[in-house]
Amino acid sequence: MPLPDIVTAEAVALHAGVSRSAVSRTFTPGASVSARTREKVLRSAEALGYQVNFIARTMNKGSSNFVGVITAGFENPFLASLLGPLTHHLNVHGLMPLLMNANDPEQLERSMHDLLSYQVVGVILTSSAASVEQVERYLHRQVPLTMINSAISVSGANAVTSDHVEGGRLAAKELLRSGAKRLAFIGQSESHYSSRQRLLGFRQELLVSGMEAFVEHYESAGGYEGGRRAALALWSRAARPDGIFCATDMLALGVLDVLRVHKQVRVPQDVAVVGFDDIPQAAQDAYGLTTIRQEPDALARLAVRATLEGCDTPLVAPVALTKRSTTME
Repeated sequence: MPLPDIVTAEAVALHAGVSRSAVSRTFTPGASVSARTREKVLRSAEALGYQVNFIARTMNKGSSNFVGVITAGFENPFLASLLGPLTHHLNVHGLMPLLMNANDPEQLERSMHDLLSYQVVGVILTSSAASVEQVERYLHRQVPLTMINSAISVSGANAVTSDHVEGGRLAAKELLRSGAKRLAFIGQSESHYSSRQRLLGFRQELLVSGMEAFVEHYESAGGYEGGRRAALALWSRAARPDGIFCATDMLALGVLDVLRVHKQVRVPQDVAVVGFDDIPQAAQDAYGLTTIRQEPDALARLAVRATLEGCDTPLVAPVALTKRSTTME
């Protein structure tokens, strides 16, 4: 089967009766071209089936419209929810995401190294998996790098974060409003930035409220299974909480299944539960989880803005309480 003929920019220019540079400007975001010329070029491109060769353009110009997006695992529902908004806001600015999955340090190292070969105009990290050395390598090459919800602080790198501390405060307020007196926190290891910040806000609100009875439980592994193990550990003690704040919704779902299915605990009458993220599963009838909502669209918009414009201080996206049936009316 013969390969189809490749339609060139020169062919579009000839068909439209314009210069080759006019075709180039038409397909270059932000370039100056009259509305009449743009319309003629687009009509001709459609008629001929012309597509811009971005790889060739990258080789000619030494730069591209690619932005690397690195995420540490697609199994995390909240990180997955960021990808759609990131793609949208990059496309609005004429940029194209190159998605890399980095589940382990070696894979992350390879991904970040490979991205440099594509002459990316920036990189967005959706987790705190990167090391300081990896971040500095990009900054040394003057490639803008933006980190979302990351503990890393490197001069020259952009930071975008949800208001985790405020989210922790909101969780404490909701549990106290539900009548809880013995509160527990289930989170990831103390080195985990988001979990640590959420606990900080939680503690601050408890201190303001004069609460003394506070059970703290850290679960080194996150996710659903981590929540199950944490709940089983808490219910092996004589003193059990009547209010639980989970640092993520996936932890909270594991907790709820243990309490309702295995321990026959009434939620929220016996124990009130609050999560964090507001992933799609949280709204399902089986869970009805009260949670602190992060805004994926706001984080994505701020991350793209930071990548294009830079930011001297972290850009903070607001969070809000989403009330459902795991706390009292």
